Amino acid sequence: MGRTEFMKIGLAGVFIAAIYAVLSQRVEMGGGGSLLLIAAMIGGYMALNIGANDVANNVGPAVGSGALTLLGAIAVAAVFEAGGALIAGGDVVSTIKKGIIDPALISDPNVFVWLMMAALLAAAIWLNIATYMGAPVSTTHSIVGGVLGAGIAAAGWEVANWGTMGKIVASWVISPLLGGIIAATVLFLIKRTIVYKSNKIAAAQKMVPIYVALMTWAFAIYLVLKGLKHLWKLDIFTATGIGFAVAVLVFLLVKPMIKKASSKLKNDRESVGALFAIPLIVSAALLSFAHGANDVANAVGPLAAINDALTHSAVATKAEIPLWVMMIGALGIAIGLALFGPKLIRTVGSEITELDMMRAFSVALAASVTVILASQLGLPVSSTHIAVGGVFGVGFLREYLDSNHDRLIAEIRDHYEGEPPEVAEAFLSRFEAADISERGAILAEMKKARGLLKADRKRLRKAYKKDLVKRSMAMRIAAAWVITVPAAGALAALLYFTIRGIMLPY
Repeated sequence: MGRTEFMKIGLAGVFIAAIYAVLSQRVEMGGGGSLLLIAAMIGGYMALNIGANDVANNVGPAVGSGALTLLGAIAVAAVFEAGGALIAGGDVVSTIKKGIIDPALISDPNVFVWLMMAALLAAAIWLNIATYMGAPVSTTHSIVGGVLGAGIAAAGWEVANWGTMGKIVASWVISPLLGGIIAATVLFLIKRTIVYKSNKIAAAQKMVPIYVALMTWAFAIYLVLKGLKHLWKLDIFTATGIGFAVAVLVFLLVKPMIKKASSKLKNDRESVGALFAIPLIVSAALLSFAHGANDVANAVGPLAAINDALTHSAVATKAEIPLWVMMIGALGIAIGLALFGPKLIRTVGSEITELDMMRAFSVALAASVTVILASQLGLPVSSTHIAVGGVFGVGFLREYLDSNHDRLIAEIRDHYEGEPPEVAEAFLSRFEAADISERGAILAEMKKARGLLKADRKRLRKAYKKDLVKRSMAMRIAAAWVITVPAAGALAALLYFTIRGIMLPY
């Protein structure tokens, strides 16, 4: 471990020590005051780990594509994560995350406090391990596993809501699959309507404003339903109407800007892709804001529950979030992101597959659309799994399209085998320059004389198979997702018995 890592750990320790220093002046030491102080420090540790692990999903694609620098992404995410937590994080939080255990079976407030402390610490430790491993995991699943494991340790197996747990298990498949399919679909549409056109500039002038408007529509609905739900609640139809109005306004503003910017660009894929840079930066900011508003509860929810139980000497299903509790969550997420976030940002942005701005745009749009669809269908999904699934989706689509293209070029060359090289090159130049709608006719014209044998096609499929998604990374992340709930649960049960053993009188 280098000097830089020791310095980061030291700064994280300073943040936790600052929590102790400030709160020790506000609470009476001994009894409930000491427990609250310890819980606040654990909450700060959890917030640091949320910032280190979970925020990468929001800004990783923008960094990987080059739309944002790493430092710029950290600055944007830190400001908007903290802003989302403080502005729209809410005043009340559910004390039992996702209803996974029955609070009626835990009537003793002391047992409840020990349970929540064990759950919070277990989730934080698991996130710390996952970050060290370079695996982006769901912080919601981490705290769910912690509460489940500590709850079972405290009140037995009957305390668990196994129906809810079944839905959470299903989300391991639903979230990445939905995110991947939607991201791949968006990318394929962008390729068909812009990249595969002979006049890419004209296509971009027509289509980019439409894609930006669609993203605006999706993000407006997403923010109204999720990011701002603690400030006011609106139904899906009202949110859709508001989103549509904002999208139309953005379309009218963006269209002339895109036309002006694109007129100076070269007619190639890389130049046109740069038009997606600003939408990507905005999407990273909005995703961070919504994440701060929603997932800060993973850090401060158990802390707020502990504070409420100690204050009222009772177990409640809802607890108020004092400002000092929300500040711990907001600052902890921002500091954790700045200190330890770069590792996971690189993982999501560049270590799974190579992302350009069109691919990153597809992932960002898929993230908002998937959450909206899933919430309306009542499907449990994880924002982490959606974003990472989106990255895998565009990566596998890229594999498929690139392999098909290379096989097709090889097939054309085989067709012209034995003829002067310039004949094949002239045909390939004509083919590559043609519009997507014209290529089929060009190939049909070529194949009138002779088609390849089936054996030839089989050989070409094998020869031009591409692996543009790192399989080892996919297996590592999938394994981390599967073991998150049981790992956090087992650790929480162990910690609960340890805390109970310390707190019970001899």
